[in-house]
Amino acid sequence: MAQINPSILSADFARLAEEAEAVRGSDWLHVDVMDNHFVPNLTLGVPIVESLARATDTPLDCHLMIEDPDRWAPQYVEAGAGSVTFHVEAAAAPVRLAREIRAKGARASMALKPGTPIEPFEDLLPELDMLLIMTVEPGFGGQAFLDIMLPKIRRTRELIDKHGLELWLQVDGGVSAGTIERCAEAGADVFVAGSAVYGAEDPAEAVAKLRALADAATADAWWACGH
Repeated sequence: MAQINPSILSADFARLAEEAEAVRGSDWLHVDVMDNHFVPNLTLGVPIVESLARATDTPLDCHLMIEDPDRWAPQYVEAGAGSVTFHVEAAAAPVRLAREIRAKGARASMALKPGTPIEPFEDLLPELDMLLIMTVEPGFGGQAFLDIMLPKIRRTRELIDKHGLELWLQVDGGVSAGTIERCAEAGADVFVAGSAVYGAEDPAEAVAKLRALADAATADAWWACGH
């Protein structure tokens, strides 16, 4: 079954607890952390994650678009994140970092920017619980989906299946009712959606619609037949 993770980057920051409640039916809340160095934007940090973790029962999926995640990522586990994603382009020792995140009790995830190929990191996949393929350049919400990422999603799913891994494959960027089916068909099973959820009149209904579209596309997908 597809997992839908609304991105609070598109929520009202003055009402985060209420915005979390508005998407109670979602699987995770996606929290974008940006440091204005790795990406040209500045957003939430550890104190906000701590507050959100106390305010909602929905687990937090923290996506760290920051420099030096080797130093900072473990703090997000301690703050209450159930899944922590670091960018391989920023990590000095990705295997060690993934193991530390897992050891602290969270799911370890690695993100790849659009221009970063998956193939050099094939041997790292068993160390991870999730892999995030960015379908826009990280840094800002509301960008248009990059269709050229679909073959990369497919190749990543092929590598996951090749090694028989129970590895979630997440996509983030421009995911909407108009793009989610293509992502699911290519091999993704976890979907981050920002404006498609929080820009809707009824965010919870938007989550349900996205899940239904992804589940229907997955049922007929090439990669799901043997799952």
